[in-house]
Amino acid sequence: MNKDIKKIAIVRLSALGDIVNSAVVLQFIKENYPDAQIEWITEEVFSPILELLPQLNAVHTINLKRVKKEKSLQLLKETLQTLKKLNNFDIIIDMQGLIKSALVSRLIGKNTHGFDKSSTRESLATLFYKSTSHISYESNVLKRNAFIVCDALGFKISDEMLLNKQAIFSVSKKYELPKDKKNVAFVIGASWQSKIYPKELIVELCNALKEDAYIIWGSEKEKRSAEWIVDNSKYATLAPSLELTELVAYISAMDLLIGNDTGPTHIAWAQNIASITLLGPTTTRMIYETPKNIGLKSPSDVNILKIDKNDYSIKEIHSEIIITQAKELLYGL
Repeated sequence: MNKDIKKIAIVRLSALGDIVNSAVVLQFIKENYPDAQIEWITEEVFSPILELLPQLNAVHTINLKRVKKEKSLQLLKETLQTLKKLNNFDIIIDMQGLIKSALVSRLIGKNTHGFDKSSTRESLATLFYKSTSHISYESNVLKRNAFIVCDALGFKISDEMLLNKQAIFSVSKKYELPKDKKNVAFVIGASWQSKIYPKELIVELCNALKEDAYIIWGSEKEKRSAEWIVDNSKYATLAPSLELTELVAYISAMDLLIGNDTGPTHIAWAQNIASITLLGPTTTRMIYETPKNIGLKSPSDVNILKIDKNDYSIKEIHSEIIITQAKELLYGL
């Protein structure tokens, strides 16, 4: 460890699932650097969930997506000015490894650390780093996140430490759910259509488990699908509209979560809630499997370096397999 490090910046701009899977490192940084000030730079939309991280001293937001959408030079200028005001960091760790995150890191200060050119999809990002780490891009995402921080700060995060981690986010609101049955959440949306498990098969899961099923939705399109599931299963209930902080609390109240490879599903792992992640065009590289957090992959072959968004094989994951696994997690059968 480097005793001279007193102020640490973490750069992870997006997306929700990646931020969730990166935030686990904070508790281990704090164990090794208890007096260090830790700050995080992110896209504005994700700041509420980062405010739930007790180890952070500050969250700084930018809006690069808006800059890109509006093509506003004035907004770009304001963003650059905001970043340049953030200084005096002893080390800046870019956990994202993209050109945009590397540039953000360099605008904050000179002592930048990131992935080397063979460890990231955008090798030009390395031009903005003072030091780098090497770990295969094909490696598990959680292990990559842990490694780059450990390598930068000079300590180790073992598998045992990850297995025994504390819940990552603090819960600001408590949901009181019925106790006469198990409470099972279903995350039915995702960023790509090919990541979405068919709603007809979700109904089969609800009807087979015969527990209280809560259908989590985000967009209006997802809400319509959720309503269809509720209409076709007497065990299903439409989840309320949830802000990010409420979503964390809601998932934290569940006995089990079943969902697609997407941010809300990763929150279950973060909060030490049992989960089943359904994977079609992606692989278990995207999750950290534990005895109670498992991934079920469709039969398709996946090239991590060239993801096929037209791979709809997720529908080939048989509901019976999910039901069997869910019962094992719920009842220890």
